[in-house]
Amino acid sequence: MLRTIFSFSVRTVALALALVGLGAVIIGMLLAAPLGRLPMLDSISRTARAVDRSDMPGLDQFQARDGTTLGYRHYPARQPGARVAIVVHGSSGSSIAVHALAKALAAAGVETFAPDIRGHGVSGTRGDIGYIGQLEDDMADLVGEIRKTRADAPLTLIGHSSGGAFVLRVAASPIQKLFERAILLAPYLGYDAPSSRADSGGWARADVPRFIALALLNRLGIDWANALPTISFAVAPDSKMRLTDTYSFRLMRNFATAGYRSDIAAATAPISVFAGRADELMLSDQYQAMFGDRAAVKIIDGVNHMGIVSDATAVKTIADDVAAFGPAS
Repeated sequence: MLRTIFSFSVRTVALALALVGLGAVIIGMLLAAPLGRLPMLDSISRTARAVDRSDMPGLDQFQARDGTTLGYRHYPARQPGARVAIVVHGSSGSSIAVHALAKALAAAGVETFAPDIRGHGVSGTRGDIGYIGQLEDDMADLVGEIRKTRADAPLTLIGHSSGGAFVLRVAASPIQKLFERAILLAPYLGYDAPSSRADSGGWARADVPRFIALALLNRLGIDWANALPTISFAVAPDSKMRLTDTYSFRLMRNFATAGYRSDIAAATAPISVFAGRADELMLSDQYQAMFGDRAAVKIIDGVNHMGIVSDATAVKTIADDVAAFGPAS
């Protein structure tokens, strides 16, 4: 009897060790999978480069709670009003990408701050962050910096593309009460969202096996490999000094929604969505059905993905909407 029990125990342990070993080999192979690169997406580069940035303000800095210095651009309102806006750029970019919109907001009387989100521009390590959730901490710290001079101003949080996804994430998070309103500009709401074209219209390519492996490891509480890159972007070959061409797993997960359905349900502040009808990365006609009565959706004719933050008609439409929203107090 003891011999049978011992034999069974040995076989069970051996099987368990074999399964663990096999799992380790599979995960190791997935983690080693190379991240594919994409050719430049001309429409993004061409539209972005057409913007006149000769009057763009220089970078200011503030210190985040972990001691890291983060950058932002400040656009004082031409005729100061009560309202303040924070404009979050999209994937790969920096505050440079939203200059035209930030300038239009300032012209409409809205004092505007455009940060280089950590992992982009001059903020932190390019393409990476320290942990999932750090971007929300950084946003709260930026609000604290703004409150030093604008203690009671209503704050509007605006985000473009992946920045729009992050704004929705914030709008559903514990810091949502810092903002009176969320505005999403052609938001990228995830690979499974009805509004997303395959591979974001050629803009992004994820390393799916590696992402799955890292997601499995994180479910087991193992995060040591989260700095590995899991997505690349179709940036121009000569733009790596300005743009971020890959994201780590943790930046990819954080600069996104936590899940667009749950975030839409959890957000309490008013939400507006603006998108261009000619968007080559998103299916803008899907936003209304996705948000239903939870958001006001406006589609602007003749505007593509980058045009929503640079086209003269688009940025004026958005800026006027922000400036005119509700009673400023």
